[in-house]
Amino acid sequence: MNNEKNRVEMESELTKAAQEPSNDHSALDDIEMIDVEENLKKYDSESVMVENKGIVAHVITVMAVILSVFQLFLASPWGTIPAAQARAIHLGFVMALLFLVIPTGKKKDGTLINFVPWNVVAAVISFGCNIYLYTRINPLAENGNVLTQLDYILFAVIIVFVLIAGRRSIGMVMTILPIVFIVYALFGRYLPGILQHRGFTLQRIIKQLVPSAEGIYGIPLGTSCSTIFLFVLFGAFLSETGLSELFTNVSLAIAGDKDGGPAKVSIVASGLLGMINGSAAANVVTTGAFTIPLMKKLGYQNHFAGAVESVASTGGQIMPPVMGSAAFIMAEYLSVSYRQIIIYAIIPAVLYYVALWINVDLEAKRTGLKGFAKETLPKIKEEFKSRGHLVIPVVVLIALLMMDFTASYACFISIIVLVVVSSFKKSTRLNLKSLVKALENGAKQGISVAIATAVCGIIVGIVNLTGIGLQLSNVIIKASHGVLILTLLMTMLAVVVLGMGMPTSAAYIVAATVAVKAITALKVEPAAAHLFVLYYAALSAITPPVALASYAGAGIAGASPNKVGWTAVRIGLLAFFIPYLFVFSPELMMLQGKWYQILWAFITGCIGCYCLGGAMIGFYKTNLRIYERIPLLAAAILLVSSGLVTDAIGMAILVAVYLLQLTRAKNEKARAAAA
Repeated sequence: MNNEKNRVEMESELTKAAQEPSNDHSALDDIEMIDVEENLKKYDSESVMVENKGIVAHVITVMAVILSVFQLFLASPWGTIPAAQARAIHLGFVMALLFLVIPTGKKKDGTLINFVPWNVVAAVISFGCNIYLYTRINPLAENGNVLTQLDYILFAVIIVFVLIAGRRSIGMVMTILPIVFIVYALFGRYLPGILQHRGFTLQRIIKQLVPSAEGIYGIPLGTSCSTIFLFVLFGAFLSETGLSELFTNVSLAIAGDKDGGPAKVSIVASGLLGMINGSAAANVVTTGAFTIPLMKKLGYQNHFAGAVESVASTGGQIMPPVMGSAAFIMAEYLSVSYRQIIIYAIIPAVLYYVALWINVDLEAKRTGLKGFAKETLPKIKEEFKSRGHLVIPVVVLIALLMMDFTASYACFISIIVLVVVSSFKKSTRLNLKSLVKALENGAKQGISVAIATAVCGIIVGIVNLTGIGLQLSNVIIKASHGVLILTLLMTMLAVVVLGMGMPTSAAYIVAATVAVKAITALKVEPAAAHLFVLYYAALSAITPPVALASYAGAGIAGASPNKVGWTAVRIGLLAFFIPYLFVFSPELMMLQGKWYQILWAFITGCIGCYCLGGAMIGFYKTNLRIYERIPLLAAAILLVSSGLVTDAIGMAILVAVYLLQLTRAKNEKARAAAA
């Protein structure tokens, strides 16, 4: 009785606060807005860059603009540079920029360590070695890849500097892990059992990692060069024109007045912005600067506000049409067009946000959190009237992708359209200064992804050289006794652990190299296996003890990182459930089935999410008892598996529990009124 009265009182107070008329005209008034740029540097390690001055700053700007223009040229119909040489130029510029703009480290007080003379030397050496490789590609192809002594020395320097760049850009894990693989290649002959191989000399390893197409300059870096960089550049142009503000205000108009309104605004805004932002942590900081204070204003606890934002932002990496960088690499691994990846991913991505919306909705109803009054929110019509033309380039991009143009060409055309369309209004027009800024920011933002793919190229190269990937896949299959669900569980745990402290693209590349073969060996479609790995690589950003997106949300919310991390796992638990849905129901990836079977699989998937959400949150119409939550969990599991019988049983259980809820909620309301 007391709990119910407290809940009702809390609901009343929050409703009054949210809907109380005032002299203010907007729900945004009185919210302490956060400096996005400052917080990107503070909470997103990939955005920490030093403020150079003088000639060094001018050199950086020139190099960044040249790199961006070069990438646009490659994507144009006139960009006919051979892939191997384009990758050498790409990595040369990226590494040079990295050493000039990314600090060596941080002191205990948070100040950046930046030794300019060493940075300049490192930039010159790394750029020069890559240009040397550029000049050697054709001669090596003509003489059967026979390396000279100078080749071995300079190629070894490239490997060392890539490892140093990985530490600077991402962290020690991106240096230690590839070193472990290199040591394994050198000394694996002395290991016992399946880990043993015939052993390789340092010269053979260098030859595998640099001039070959299976190492540093392999598929991952090639994808960064041909596609990922362009989409990062597209995102930089969109940010410069103000599209993020349009997305934020439209999200507020759509969801601001719903139960738990600010949390739902976070879901919509983060999903939209996440589509053009490849970093979960950067997405948290960008949208969280607005949504987290909004949630706190309405009464959400700090850790819950940070958790909702981190889960919502993480989902942007798996939301078509523009997913995170790992999706482009997935397309290369599967040898399919990016359009096909969009088709595979669309229903699972929608289910991710449906699941998150259900969780937030039930939590809001359980705690009595209401939204803002409709009249205090922005109007969609007005927002589109002022900035709606900025959506045109996004529509063009989607249209070109669905017409099966290459992702790079579609992005190139969309950037051109954006520059033209932005000039329609003075408030969004790009002048020379803002154009240069967009080109420079795009190049800087593309550094971390490019370096991550280069470092992962070392791991991929060693795996291909030693054959350890196949051996580890066999270990997984043997440990799971060939049972698919156990194989999936082991793969999930491995990917989440690998992804701790690593970007999604890096975690995906490493896991896909090792774990996908174990899943496909059990008759799972390769596309489903790759998307399964990609999902958990993304979700590792919210999984403690090292959860980059959760930590960023905690920093903005002023809450304990661990508390935010575990709350994010609880809120996003439905998302952890979704990959199993599309593995056991391939219709959800449109891999098989008629249109009505696909539609039915999507509907039952949503219902399954609703069942699991109720079982986790413990609320529908009123608090759920234990004898209701357990059957709901069973119903969710039954709805995962395709089949009319299991679907019918699962929905029957849901209906029974819901009827019990309606009856008890009615009785509780009557008792409360009588009291």
